[in-house]
Amino acid sequence: MNKKAIHIVESVARGSIAEEMEIEKGDALVEINGKRIEDIFDYQYYTQDEYIEVLIRKPTGEEWLLEIDKDYDEDLGITFQNSLMDEYRSCRNKCIFCFIDQMPKGMRDTLYFKDDDSRLSFLQGNYVTLTNMSDSDIDRIIKYNLSPINVSFQTTNPELRCKMLNNRFAGDALEKAWRLAEAGVRMNGQIVLCKGVNDGAELERSIKDLSKYLPNLESVSVVPVGLTRYREGLYPLEQFTKDDAREVLSVIHKWQGKLYSKYGTHFVHASDEWYILAEEELPEEEQYDGYLQLENGVGMLRLLINEFNEALDGLDTDNPPPKPDELSIATGMLAYSFIKELTQKLTARFPQIKINIYPIKNIFFGEQITVSGLLTGQDILAQLKDKPLGGRLLLPQNVLRSGEEVFLDDMTVNELERALQVRVDIVKSSGRDLIEAILTA
Repeated sequence: MNKKAIHIVESVARGSIAEEMEIEKGDALVEINGKRIEDIFDYQYYTQDEYIEVLIRKPTGEEWLLEIDKDYDEDLGITFQNSLMDEYRSCRNKCIFCFIDQMPKGMRDTLYFKDDDSRLSFLQGNYVTLTNMSDSDIDRIIKYNLSPINVSFQTTNPELRCKMLNNRFAGDALEKAWRLAEAGVRMNGQIVLCKGVNDGAELERSIKDLSKYLPNLESVSVVPVGLTRYREGLYPLEQFTKDDAREVLSVIHKWQGKLYSKYGTHFVHASDEWYILAEEELPEEEQYDGYLQLENGVGMLRLLINEFNEALDGLDTDNPPPKPDELSIATGMLAYSFIKELTQKLTARFPQIKINIYPIKNIFFGEQITVSGLLTGQDILAQLKDKPLGGRLLLPQNVLRSGEEVFLDDMTVNELERALQVRVDIVKSSGRDLIEAILTA
């Protein structure tokens, strides 16, 4: 028996079909409709029908063939020990810009795992290079009508893509994107821009080529390469300057104008860092085409500003004002000036609230890393330990590991609270959540 084809049940939802069929924790799923289940996508595909036959193996070795009548697409209520129902696929590339290669030694093992698994693109929004995908993988995506998939293109120049990814098959992988687009699979793209490598004329070429994937390629983000201080022995890359950023924005804005007039979409978008580095105003909301690439930092600040202003305008002036309070907010250097300006609007309305805004320099990875999502507990602690904090410290949610109260360097929120002797509140990403966190003592 192929062990990879057997999936162990972790839990069964109360009142679910699985509970009714007496499926229990520790049982193994062997087959559905006589088919071996490779991963979560096979499982979701074969369980959507109104009648299915499920082969379950009990821990005793006894096998049950369960005949199940249900509504179309009704879930069985099973959670498996491995949510992907398969091993994660690691990256085979050696990209010249890889962030994981720029991390110091001694961090937890999971931070060094390079995934390039297309299934995580659908489940978690991860970006994949397509170099790890076989023709059968592409066939399954088309068969199951999975969308959207997020693709790291970097460049549409096949030779240059091979060089950037250090993979001689990386250029050929671009053909897989064409297959997906022609089959109607929706995609979002990403270009990690490296100075002197895939910018300038190469960026122009990439945008032009990728625009041919419209409408199934819905958007492309252009983000600057992140460079830490741990680059010894790696490909020599340089930071972008203000003039570089203005040139990048000029290219992007030119193509936005062309594509919007033809297709009604701006298509290619610059991440927020470019506007801050170039010292240019952020675009208005309508230029982001519905914020398709927030996770890449495209429009995140604009959305925060608009949500904050809307929530501020909607505050009920008839309610009693909040009690006097002093608190602090710590954030990355990228968002600092925006957070400061927003909170000044709030304290102008409620002067009894004092808010200390602290920008945290990223000493751990290097000061060129300015996003709050890569801040460590030790940097926050070191830079706030002698500062007036008031009764609370607000931190953005993205400083923590997803679903946990642990920073990148394994410091916990409780450890930070004890060290600073202040209550730490984690704030969700929206402008409304920020206002509510400030006004809720």
